Formats: sequence, C-alpha cells, structure tokens
Amino acid sequence: MPNKAPTTVREIMSRDCYRVTGKTSVSTLAEGLALHRLPGVPVVDERDHLIGFISEQDVMGKVLESSYLNEEPPLVREMMRNEVLAVPPTKSITDLAQEMLGAKPKVYPVVEQGRLVGIVTRRDVLSALLRMRHS
Repeated sequence: MPNKAPTTVREIMSRDCYRVTGKTSVSTLAEGLALHRLPGVPVVDERDHLIGFISEQDVMGKVLESSYLNEEPPLVREMMRNEVLAVPPTKSITDLAQEMLGAKPKVYPVVEQGRLVGIVTRRDVLSALLRMRHS
C-alpha cells in the first residue's frame, strides 16, 4: 500500500528549524542563512514566541551600508520585519500553495499558540503537491 500523501503543513514542515533572536548579530545571522541555505528566518523571543522575520534581502543592504560607513552592522531587532506572514500547522497544503503563487515569502514560520513550531518553504510545498499528484 503506498504512503498517504501529506495534506497539512504539520506533515511537511521542518520542526528543528534555524531561528534567531533580536540580539543576534547580522554576521551570525548571515552565516546561519548560508549554512542552512535559507532565504530568511523567524525571529523569536526567549520563550520561542514569534516576534519577527528577517531575510537575506533585509540584511544585504544594511551590511553593504555598514561596510561603506565602516560601522558595525545593526542587530537583528533593528532590521527585522515585525509584520510576519505565519501559518498554523493545520493549514492545508493546497491552500498555502495558492497563497504562495503571489509575491509572498519563500519561507513561512509555522506557529501554534503564538510559539514557533517549525518552518515551511516553497520547496516543501512543491514537493508535497507532487506527492499528492502521484498518490
């Protein structure tokens, strides 16, 4: 009997995901983005509550500016976006795929009761859609 294709975000999200705090330095963030091959990451407080999101694009301009001015780049909290598009783990994969068709983020934090429980990427959603098609 073939494996049942996933239908909800909970089934495809990465649970052990890279995240940063507002006190994280931009250089540490940039290293983490490169290491984990992510275009952006959730920003959490000390209790893992989602407080923001920061992307490579957000960082690139600030790093460039600080190198021109020979200054230390700012901390994540000074650059993060406070308005974050997050999804619940119960959201249907097809509904999320519809939302991702526009110029939306490539990475969505997955939040349950205000706490970060994982992330889901466009690649995760695309892979799940293909599995759904073939099952």
